[in-house]
Parts: sequence; structure tokens; C-alpha cells
Amino acid sequence: MERASIYEAAGGGPAFLRLATAHHARCLEDPVLNHPFSHVGHPEHIARLAAYWGEVLGGPPSFSAACNDQSAVMRMHAGTGADDDLGERFSACFMAAVDDAGLPPDPGLRQALRDYMDWATAEVMAVSPEHTVVPDGLSIPSWTWDGLSAPRQA
Repeated sequence: MERASIYEAAGGGPAFLRLATAHHARCLEDPVLNHPFSHVGHPEHIARLAAYWGEVLGGPPSFSAACNDQSAVMRMHAGTGADDDLGERFSACFMAAVDDAGLPPDPGLRQALRDYMDWATAEVMAVSPEHTVVPDGLSIPSWTWDGLSAPRQA
């Protein structure tokens, strides 16, 4: 029997919307993350973030269908000169938001979410130095219970 995806185990779309909402609130409360999160961005930022995380973690490809690809996501974060602890703070807010959003307390789910976010923040921090160039055509990553998987084919 095939194991449910991380997306399904977390509770699907409604759970990821709660997670993105809680995470955004946590970032606004953080004295360092507040600055980048307090700027007015896309009016559907939270819904788009929920769709992105959901797609990466085994949900439907709604982010890539409605928004863009991984290159666009990485370009939003490229060249920002982010401080070294920004990724750690982001991950800590994410894990606290997992509780705030009421995601299941399953230790395996929690570890999979932590592993994904640690990887994702490292990826973002890798493109944060000034003048970083992000290549075109990067696919949305696919993260499973076993970690990073081959990207989905369009």
C-alpha cells in the first residue's frame, strides 16, 4: 500500500492555507523577518505560498499552473544579501506555525516538514548573495518522505 503524500498527511489544501497564514504571522512577529515580510507584496501571497508548499509536498500542481516555476520563486529571493541567520529564523517560524495551524502531531510528518524547510531555506540562502543569477526553467521541487525527489514533469 502506498503511503499518503506529506500534503495529504498534513491535511491537504486547508491545512497548508492555515500553515501559510500562521507562518506569515510568525514572521511578522520576528524582529529580523519582520522587515522583508512587512513590505506589501502580491495580494494573494499567503494563498500562493500555501499552494507552493502544497505542490512541493505532494499536492496538486496548482502553484505552477497558476503562478510560475521554481526559477521565478528563486529570483524573488536572489541577490537580497540575506543575513546568515535568516534561514534559521524562517525555519523556526515555520515549525512553530505547524503547531499554530493545528497540523497533525505525527512525529514522522513533523520531521518531514522540518527536513523540507531546512533544505528549502538552504536553497534560498544559496541565492541570496548579490549578483546571483538564477537559471531559467527550474521545475518546482518535489519533496517526499524520503527527501528531495525528481522534479515533476510538466
